Amino acid sequence: MTVAIIRFGGSNCDRDAERALEHLEVDAEIVWHEDGLPEDTTGVVLPGGFSYGDYLRAGAMAARSPILEEVREAAADGVPVLGVCNGAQIGCESGLTEGAFTTNESARFQCEHVYLRVERDDTRWTAAYEEGEVIEVPIAHGEGRYEVDDDRLEELEADDRILFRYCDADGKLTEEANPNGSKNNVAGVLGERETVAVLMPHPERATLPDIGPTDGQGILRGFDGASGA
Repeated sequence: MTVAIIRFGGSNCDRDAERALEHLEVDAEIVWHEDGLPEDTTGVVLPGGFSYGDYLRAGAMAARSPILEEVREAAADGVPVLGVCNGAQIGCESGLTEGAFTTNESARFQCEHVYLRVERDDTRWTAAYEEGEVIEVPIAHGEGRYEVDDDRLEELEADDRILFRYCDADGKLTEEANPNGSKNNVAGVLGERETVAVLMPHPERATLPDIGPTDGQGILRGFDGASGA
């Protein structure tokens, strides 16, 4: 009964994720990507960082690691999978979710706190919140702008697969509240299975009460009691 946090060359948020999950009393283990998923894996985190130095495209090389085929198979079996920041880029590159994350509109690395509006409250990743609730979570990325073609975005909207959007403190979807220029202020999306999600902000950095806001706890509680169901 272990959440596997997959470490690639260049990962640097794996220990943050491990500590945050352990704070929430969720069993977690950092796994080197070449070693494959443990037999008792009941959840998967693709953590943030700069896997392989973002060579070619952010997440492109890590997405081609053999362990991602195991992750896709686990996801197809209903195992919860969460990709955060670089992990979100890997998730898109590997086909776990739609779209892509590319260079920020500002063309610079951005590290700041942002507001997110919860678009659904009926998924394991958002059950701790209410629909329309505004939470504060930090970002730290240079390639966080979510892009997807218009037709596919319409399908994602119709299928209710937008999980979070960047907003202001009042929940309004303004251009000023969109830190990286993401299409339609999208900050997080669901895969074809709602047990799979990717998001650019870092919930693990908004979990420990000793270092700041704890609004990210609810997202990571999606792993509570994870059993692959």
